[in-house]
Amino acid sequence: MARARLSKKDKVLNLLSKGQPVFWRTLRSRFDLTSPRAMVDTLRSEGHMIYVNENTGTNGNNTSYRIGTPSKAIVAAGIKKLYGTSFAYGS
Repeated sequence: MARARLSKKDKVLNLLSKGQPVFWRTLRSRFDLTSPRAMVDTLRSEGHMIYVNENTGTNGNNTSYRIGTPSKAIVAAGIKKLYGTSFAYGS
């Protein structure tokens, strides 16, 4: 029996999960993505914490992405957005 092929989304997530920054051009060329940003937005909407680093250097735009853990401030902002300003911890 043949192994199931991974989707482009799974392949991108596997690459990001290795812990190293992945450049926009790498995503575009290796996975034949028309819009790497759209793929990153899709992964974010599924709950993955993906950070963007936009460096404009002499070679143009060198945007890279990496996966990480959210800071306390980001978690607090999400809870505030979800429950509103009346949410109090422990109440």
